[in-house]
Amino acid sequence: MIEGTTPAGVSPGDPAAAARYVREMFGRVAPRYDLLNHLLSFQVDRYWRSFAVSQVRHIAARPGARVLDVCCGTGDLLQALHRVHQGPLFGSDFCRPMLDAARSKLGAAARLIEADALALPVPAASFDLVTVAFGLRNLASYSGGLQEIFRVLRPDGALAVLEFSTPQGRLLGPAYAFYFRHLLPWIGGTISGASHAYRYLQQSVEKFFMPEELSAAILAAGFRHVRYWPLTGGVAVLHVAER
Repeated sequence: MIEGTTPAGVSPGDPAAAARYVREMFGRVAPRYDLLNHLLSFQVDRYWRSFAVSQVRHIAARPGARVLDVCCGTGDLLQALHRVHQGPLFGSDFCRPMLDAARSKLGAAARLIEADALALPVPAASFDLVTVAFGLRNLASYSGGLQEIFRVLRPDGALAVLEFSTPQGRLLGPAYAFYFRHLLPWIGGTISGASHAYRYLQQSVEKFFMPEELSAAILAAGFRHVRYWPLTGGVAVLHVAER
């Protein structure tokens, strides 16, 4: 299993180059990122985030709970969390144009930090809940990201990972594969003007963990009680675990 993202043309042994590629790619697609997320998922991405929040709401709603969304992008999951969480809300991302878009949505509702998810500038045991939506597979080290999240979580805190997967159904599997490999990169590239970004999306999902493998990686990072829910036939999967 590949340890971290490996964009085309980047050596698997060069995590700094992989991180630089991902940062620059997201910077280019930031202006059309939300539009394409909703369009390419047929608006189902809104349901995925809402479901994720519903599974950790009991933690987010604790009085004084501190919540961090890692790889927060343009802030869609932070918006969903803000509806159920009235305490300190934080988001981190290493791509400034994405953070600028998040600031325009969230205003003073969240404190946003420009930081790499592999080296968060916060003390250990700082948060009750850490979430990451469609970001873990973009890290230069999957295990490094999980270990860093473990570090910043408090005992009895929780992790929620929402990520794309590959449906395995007899009908949905082939249909989704055709859409994901051919139509999605074409539509995304045409609208964003960055076709490589949507080829990377397809390739990064196909290289990433299957749900059982991600569960094992989360356990290996020190978490316990890992559960997961396939969503929309397995197009996306939510994993929740305890510190």
